[in-house]
Amino acid sequence: MQQTNIRRYLKHGTLPQLRLFEASARLGSFTRAAQELNMAQPTASAQIKKLTETVGLPLFEQVGKQIYLTDAGKRLYEGCQDLFHAFEAIEESLSGMRSADRGRLRLAVSTTGKCFMPRLVGAFIEQHPGIEASVQVHNRQTLVERLRRNEDDLYLFADPPEIPEVVTQELLPNPLVVLARDDHPLAREKDIPFSRLAEEPLLVREEGSGTRRIMMRLFAERGLAPRIRMELGTNEAIKEAILAGMGITIMSRYTFGLDPESSRYVCLDVEGFPLENHWYLAYPSGKNLSEVVRRFLDFARAEAKALVRRGTIQ
Repeated sequence: MQQTNIRRYLKHGTLPQLRLFEASARLGSFTRAAQELNMAQPTASAQIKKLTETVGLPLFEQVGKQIYLTDAGKRLYEGCQDLFHAFEAIEESLSGMRSADRGRLRLAVSTTGKCFMPRLVGAFIEQHPGIEASVQVHNRQTLVERLRRNEDDLYLFADPPEIPEVVTQELLPNPLVVLARDDHPLAREKDIPFSRLAEEPLLVREEGSGTRRIMMRLFAERGLAPRIRMELGTNEAIKEAILAGMGITIMSRYTFGLDPESSRYVCLDVEGFPLENHWYLAYPSGKNLSEVVRRFLDFARAEAKALVRRGTIQ
């Protein structure tokens, strides 16, 4: 924004001068304006003189003991009203940001996290109805890019980002299970070796998915190559493919949300599963967290502990 034409008004002390000018115009008296603002009369006179010099036009004319606004003074008075109203609006907006009862909360979450985060945010909003919240769902790769650009307040990962200068806080257990249709040949087997999974057609998420990243790491650590049958873009598509008998997958137990899963699915009893994992909230280190975000972090941690105590999350 070019400020050349208003540079004269950006001098130190102009705002107090305008406050005195507004009071003088409103009260019709320099003396009463000085009294209202607890200012000595000579100081008030000097301030009005400086403002008149800044504007470059006379602002008041005195007839007898009464002062009146000149045409320039009337224009400036109207501008003062607009300016002070603008400051009031700014302060009202900023006061909302200082309060945990008003403001905005912007969350970016993993595709698995969408199964529970809206419920968590909803419970928070219930306690703070003046807060506006948004929850955007992305795969891991997009989450990392948004985190690098500092586009949101908080980010929910199923696998913490391996990038510098990021604060991560463990939020909730996120156990990974091997999911199959309830009539799969391995559905009633016990202690299935992990190597057996390499023989099964595997349904996987797209590149950039956190769950896929973990899955591929598990196979690589054991020197195995997964037999990938199909790559799908959403957990919902993978679940439909399981019901269609297309294969099995490794995914979060809570892809179904915090409620029990459908009876059409079964968690296979595979060596090392359920695999301990967690959801993490992350934000750039050095980020100035608003009161709303700080309050939500406290709320989310407390709610997570309550879910674990109730056995909803294990």
